[in-house]
Amino acid sequence: MHCEAARQFYEREGHLQVPRKHVERTVGEGQEERVHKLGAWIGNQRSRAATLTERMELLSASGMRWS
Repeated sequence: MHCEAARQFYEREGHLQVPRKHVERTVGEGQEERVHKLGAWIGNQRSRAATLTERMELLSASGMRWS
């Protein structure tokens, strides 16, 4: 998952200022290597943060239950 790749990057680098073209490699449970376009993913999450928050507020106002 991208979250695991982000955690790995953070533990190694101490920050999440990931260059847009950065690719992070992780090793899965079955020892298979996975490749994540972490820089692009982080950038997308940042650009969508406001939209997601607004959407959550609208849904909550409409009676959405989150748990």
